[in-house]
Amino acid sequence: QVHLVESGGGLVQAGDSLRLSCAASGRTFSRYAMGWFRQAPGKEREFVAAISWSGAATLYADSVKGPFTISRDNAKNTVYLHMNSLRPEDTAVYYCAASRYGLVGRPQVLTDYDYWGQGTQVTVSS
Repeated sequence: QVHLVESGGGLVQAGDSLRLSCAASGRTFSRYAMGWFRQAPGKEREFVAAISWSGAATLYADSVKGPFTISRDNAKNTVYLHMNSLRPEDTAVYYCAASRYGLVGRPQVLTDYDYWGQGTQVTVSS
């Protein structure tokens, strides 16, 4: 069992940066690949980024490739999403999730994730 809690969201202006954190409980955190997803009002939840259990491999949605960076610290049971050059279209609730399948599975697919956090709101004003 893995319990995930996101933090770090807030209201920022276009061009600003934020770092989201996702703290995990449980001793098996390092066995899971981790992903970030987001859901804007009226839209489906979409993949943002994923990182392998070791942190050696990462994957990004084309829309965030470059400005966003995913990282993890297994000693702290935490995964991060560093977001630079934020735009109003990045406004969404951001969720972290844990997947036992790793990046060799389908890290862009919601149903490949076993555990989800409650989400943190990111609002980017123009």
